[in-house]
Amino acid sequence: MEKAKVYFTKNINGESLIKLYDKLDVKLSGKVAIKLHSGEEGNQNYMRPEFVRDIIEYINGTVVECNTAYEGERNTTEKHIKLMEKHGWSKYFNVDILDSDAEDILENPNGEVIKKNIIGSKMKDYDSMLVLSHFKGHPMGGFGGAIKNLSIGLASSNGKMYIHTSGDEKASFEDMFKADHDSFLKSMADSAKTITDFYNGKICYINAMVNMSVDCDCCAKAKDPCMKDIGILASVDPVALDQACIDLVYNSNDSGRDELVERIESRNGLLTLDSAAKQGIGLKEYELISID
Repeated sequence: MEKAKVYFTKNINGESLIKLYDKLDVKLSGKVAIKLHSGEEGNQNYMRPEFVRDIIEYINGTVVECNTAYEGERNTTEKHIKLMEKHGWSKYFNVDILDSDAEDILENPNGEVIKKNIIGSKMKDYDSMLVLSHFKGHPMGGFGGAIKNLSIGLASSNGKMYIHTSGDEKASFEDMFKADHDSFLKSMADSAKTITDFYNGKICYINAMVNMSVDCDCCAKAKDPCMKDIGILASVDPVALDQACIDLVYNSNDSGRDELVERIESRNGLLTLDSAAKQGIGLKEYELISID
């Protein structure tokens, strides 16, 4: 049976990020986007710019983000830019809010729930992308990793609403929390497929299993991490990468493991991986290769 390669290290530092990237079968070129989570105001768990500085400089990337669909300090471009400055992203890197000017559409005619994805128009300015994700729990998705960063993360503010409401064009903010939950999970996979198709091999993924709270970096008041840090993983296959992270959590003997598993299972989070694999985004079968 065909398996994807997922590289793993227990060493959590900037040098390890570069080593993992060098193991992958793709070398990003041209104008490179680095999609990461800038961290909501008040959140204590998001990855800090100092941690990822070496890899971003190594591939000469631009940090990219999109505005949120909920109230906070990232729901307008003006506020988001200020927060990027406050959190230190602008100190080290060029920063680009992809939906600051306009939106664009990517089609997925074979999507299970939604047939299009609404993105920030400036995403199309980039030739390749590194999806640099903080693996942790999530209040609605169960967990957040590469697939979530591809989908919700790269959707415009309106696009986030569209995914959360499973394609309801007339949805309001309150509707985000009323939509059919499994349809939302499948919609994340539908939207992620449009991004992988757009970059067509010129994209790779790194997940950092650090500061693993049951809550996302989008939460202003997030719970503290429930598990000890595990390591960093990388792959050209986002499904295999997220699956490997899930398995490391499930197989852990950490005392906080059950809390994170409960969050994942209570939100039916693994359905997103099943849907992504069904659409051919990647494989759930993988070989975990340690580079330690």
